[in-house]
Amino acid sequence: MANSPTKLSAGEVAALVGGLMDMGNEDGGDLEVRAYKFGENDLSILGDYYALRMINERFCRIARSVFLPMLRIQPRISAFPPEMKTFDDYCDELENFVSLSVGRIEELRGQQLITMPPSFVSILTDSYYGGGVRKAGPTGRNEFTTTELRVIEIVTSGLNRALEQAWRDLTAITITPQSHDENLQFATFVDAEDMVVNCSFMVQLPTQDHANFDILYPLQTLKPLAGQLRSRMQSDLVDDDMSWRDRLERAVLEVPLELTAQLAQPEVALRDLMSAKIGDTMPVKLKPEPMLMIDGQPYYDIEFGTVGSKTALKLVREHDLTE
Repeated sequence: MANSPTKLSAGEVAALVGGLMDMGNEDGGDLEVRAYKFGENDLSILGDYYALRMINERFCRIARSVFLPMLRIQPRISAFPPEMKTFDDYCDELENFVSLSVGRIEELRGQQLITMPPSFVSILTDSYYGGGVRKAGPTGRNEFTTTELRVIEIVTSGLNRALEQAWRDLTAITITPQSHDENLQFATFVDAEDMVVNCSFMVQLPTQDHANFDILYPLQTLKPLAGQLRSRMQSDLVDDDMSWRDRLERAVLEVPLELTAQLAQPEVALRDLMSAKIGDTMPVKLKPEPMLMIDGQPYYDIEFGTVGSKTALKLVREHDLTE
């Protein structure tokens, strides 16, 4: 069968031109016109943020140790689902006075922003320098003290290292501190109309209301990883949560074990045992190799003796438990 012609017929061309002429004569009052801007951001480019949510959950576990020196506890940190909005809309939700720490992500050739409210900074500073975890009242100030700036630097550095570990399964990143601002009007992060991905985190404080901080990524920074961020697959690389491993190791090493020194294992007739009285003696033949038992398993051959005025056991040979 011959292929269908790809050119329009004369009738089709006439119908098309006639339709265009009719459109030109209408006033367009009933037509719905939707504005389109070339190069605008596609809000669905990151899909359901599945991989980014996994990164944030891992970040919550790692970042707990960052606040330990300040709060003297490892607080519970929860992550909210990532949100996409313009930077201008995000700024409208914040007070003008806030901690803004900008970092450079070299591998993605982009930036990220950590924002902390001044009330949370005051709580961390007060607790870090010997105070308690108590609610910070309104001060009406518009700048941080030198001490608070030092605390912000410590916390920001720790959060950046935690982010690097949390991102390691997806891609290796390096975050370099770039600048710090205290006023949204002077923030040099992105333009007001640019889209950002806002990751919000909640820190639960003892005896006080929770505190929040945010981590923002420009959408343009994450676009090269859009395919990976939509994927539900993770790499085989497993992050080492050293704080969790240290606590687990300490807990295991502090488990009490009952040791049993087996010096002899005599056999006695039931009639002799039933007729035994207080003061009677029974002959016992020591084993040629006395053993130290742990949970019924022989671990060491031992020698029985004394140290000073105390009875003691000397470990002679360790048993191979794989035999």
